[in-house]
Amino acid sequence: MTDTTLAELEQRATAHRGRPSYGHDALITCDRLVRIFTTAGVEVQALQGLDLLVKEGELMALVGASGSGKSTLMNILAGLDVPTAGAAKVAGHDLLGMDAKSRLRYRRDVVGFVRQQTARNLLPYLTAAQNVALPMQLRGRTKKKAERADSLLSMLGVADCRDRRPRQLSGGQQQRVAIAVALANSPSVLLADEPTGELDSATGEQVFAAFRRANEELGTTIVIVTHDQAVAGEVRRTVAIRDGRTSSEVLRRTEVDAATGQESVVAREYAMLDRAGRLQLPAEYTAALGMEHRVALELEQDHIGVWPDDHADNTSGDDAAKSQVPDRA
Repeated sequence: MTDTTLAELEQRATAHRGRPSYGHDALITCDRLVRIFTTAGVEVQALQGLDLLVKEGELMALVGASGSGKSTLMNILAGLDVPTAGAAKVAGHDLLGMDAKSRLRYRRDVVGFVRQQTARNLLPYLTAAQNVALPMQLRGRTKKKAERADSLLSMLGVADCRDRRPRQLSGGQQQRVAIAVALANSPSVLLADEPTGELDSATGEQVFAAFRRANEELGTTIVIVTHDQAVAGEVRRTVAIRDGRTSSEVLRRTEVDAATGQESVVAREYAMLDRAGRLQLPAEYTAALGMEHRVALELEQDHIGVWPDDHADNTSGDDAAKSQVPDRA
């Protein structure tokens, strides 16, 4: 430790304890979320203490390899699955404390959900307008449901499809109608699980444009799970999940060149720090520096230094602990 004294550390810790509770201003809060599945007597931890905060009005993407826990998280947020442990709240609703009736009401009123499989989002024997009106009818909103259905279809660029059935629509049209269905009851959150996964790139861009329009014009908070890098690159915030935890996120902002007035998008990647103080360093970083098992740390005035443990094979005990901290003051 260099210039930072014990008293300063204690002062910072005291200030940290005085901060508001975790996720107090977030629309979605996942706190150390765990989901364990048991198959044939074997336990699989799909989520291993995942932390995530989403603010109201965000349009964000979740990315990660197959099996990382993305779809499990989406099913929990949609009220289709229940966490094993931890805490999860969406728009003030405790997802662990709801009974079956409350969960049904939550799925109907609080969240909208768009699936990857276009055929699963719409009832085949109803027209586009009837599909959009159905959630409102089930909620008991019979007045002006036709007008709202037409308004949503128009906003999403499929007004000409109102009287067609799903089999008469292209894949992209079906997904945009599905977005309208998900927005029918004015949900607090719209969730989409690989919504462009069955579409070509051009059609996928049209579908993402519909999500963006819903976010900008209605203010709906939208979370999209995607493998599509084009979609992930279009949102302001992309969170990566690895091994059941949030590992990193990319934040994008628009900067204006003072000389030319031209706008450009600048992206920066961050490692996620969980509630226990753990972070996942990017695999390509640790591989490049040969970091394994443990690393050397040094607290500076405004940052923490992380270095490979290059003395692990030559020292032991107290001598090893001393040698892991380089003299970089």
